[in-house]
Amino acid sequence: MSKLWGGRFTKKTDQLVEEYTASILFDKELAEEDIQGSLAHVKMLGKCGILPAADVEKIQDGLHKVMQMIRRGEVEFSVSDEDIHMNIEKTLIEEIGPVGGKLHTGRSRNDQVATDMHLYLRKRVVEFVGMLVKVQETLIGQAKANLDTIVPGYTHLQRAQPILFAHHMMAYVSMFERDIERLRDSYKRINALPLGAGALAGTTFPIDRHFVAEQLGFERVYENSLDAVSDRDFIVEFLSNASLIMAHLSRLCEELVLWSSTEFQFVELDDAFCTGSSIMPQKKNPDVAELVRGKTGRVYGNLVGMLTVLKALPLAYNKDMQEDKEGMFDTVRTLQGALQLFAPMIATMKVNRDRMRQAVNQDFSNATDIADYLVGKGLPFRQAHEVIGKTVLYCIQNKKYLLDLTLQEFLQFSELFDDNIYDVLQPENVVNARNVYGGTATPQVSAAIGRAEETVRSNAAWVEEYLEKSK
Repeated sequence: MSKLWGGRFTKKTDQLVEEYTASILFDKELAEEDIQGSLAHVKMLGKCGILPAADVEKIQDGLHKVMQMIRRGEVEFSVSDEDIHMNIEKTLIEEIGPVGGKLHTGRSRNDQVATDMHLYLRKRVVEFVGMLVKVQETLIGQAKANLDTIVPGYTHLQRAQPILFAHHMMAYVSMFERDIERLRDSYKRINALPLGAGALAGTTFPIDRHFVAEQLGFERVYENSLDAVSDRDFIVEFLSNASLIMAHLSRLCEELVLWSSTEFQFVELDDAFCTGSSIMPQKKNPDVAELVRGKTGRVYGNLVGMLTVLKALPLAYNKDMQEDKEGMFDTVRTLQGALQLFAPMIATMKVNRDRMRQAVNQDFSNATDIADYLVGKGLPFRQAHEVIGKTVLYCIQNKKYLLDLTLQEFLQFSELFDDNIYDVLQPENVVNARNVYGGTATPQVSAAIGRAEETVRSNAAWVEEYLEKSK
């Protein structure tokens, strides 16, 4: 069978050109979305009197049949038919005859593929919100189980101040909440219908774009036909959002790799999420965390690649834009894999409370509180800072920690010290002294967990609402 667009050509397409320009090897992933859009389109053609009812019914039945054939793996996609649209249309014509060729009335592959991608990403965004909710739930679970677990907090990877481990977990809950907010906000721009824009200028047929939007669950249609077929902002935005999600996952992965090392021993990852060595039998490697950290780079690369494709492209559609899909599909698969593993990996992680407490007791992370203690007694902070600096130096030189010092040793640095200093220096008191909104004190972290649980329920309800609508 000749090309569906071949009437104007006098030569057969070179085989190398067919292979180079074909997108079917990757855009076959859009098969269901393509048929979903076609079903709405042909229904509209019937409603507007552009196609007779009998043709509409025959095409609809044929599309449903093709959908089932694809799901059963009975359709052999061909490079010679270029893309998913042409492959499906050719299969449809083979099944129901020439009437299948009427399906393409009033549309172009340009607005068709844009519609497919909007449908595809709309599903993925909702899916990722749901997956992030599950990750948040596991982090909150670890936080609730460790409200009395104190761990060193770090800046510059140097011990800084003691914090609740729950507070550390909740920091990532906040990061992923921002990711969810960005995804939900991007949904508004994804949920717009380009179909009906034609190749670039609209169509001469009296179509009803708003009817198609209603059938497909889109909240609005593109205002401008040129913009409709050339817009890939929604893909760039998704890739950007995915990059930030991977950045947050990667940061936590880095900490998991450090924390599970012999040097830290703060956590132990479950055997199900680690691997061994082919030569060193004692090894337990945090491969999942390392690979998520590594795969972050490919997601960043897909974002930069998409931005580069769009740079300086004139309106409207150009073949360059075929490059919008592979990176998008790769990012979706990469993010799916990471998020599917992350929730159970965090949920099964064992927290070594005793080791964390030992670490807190063997550092100077409570030094700031001595400075605050002296400030409370009237000493200017800069002078208090110098006093404590000298006190810490004394401890280092004498191989002691602050709680090891006698009152007489403290008094040699300032006469303002008294017996209360030992209460001030206790890790629990250091943590709970920071009883401000967003701080690490137990009441504040408990309140933060409560607020987060409420937000998680709201996001989960949003996902459920979408799934209910799409049934």
